[in-house]
Amino acid sequence: MLLTEHTTTEHNQIRGIEPGRVFVTDQWYSNSLLVGAHYLKHDWPVVELGDFTAEIAAPLVELGPELIIVGAGRRQQFLAPEIQHIFLQAGIGVECMTLDAAARTFNVLMSEDRRALAALIISAEDSPAD
Repeated sequence: MLLTEHTTTEHNQIRGIEPGRVFVTDQWYSNSLLVGAHYLKHDWPVVELGDFTAEIAAPLVELGPELIIVGAGRRQQFLAPEIQHIFLQAGIGVECMTLDAAARTFNVLMSEDRRALAALIISAEDSPAD
């Protein structure tokens, strides 16, 4: 699914999503990743929402976003309350949504110059069927 027209920008954009992969700025990624305006971590070790622990959350807090968008799967899921609490204590909003919705929302937030971080979880559920 194509999400945005290819234009020159000064920040990362999520341009497309296909089963098992995400196209960010000019490259496809098939692993979970973190995307910010000028930040990209493509070897993020989270493969399902349950992997999101306090140890995983701490470096995200240090990045200082105003909002973290967690995108996972094709149906909405939520972070454990104790993980949400970590972000809320740091004054960081957190929203959980499907992978597609997170990608679209991230692009809107980037167009508004917001300090957002997309935590995109690519799991086996997102891969094409054999």
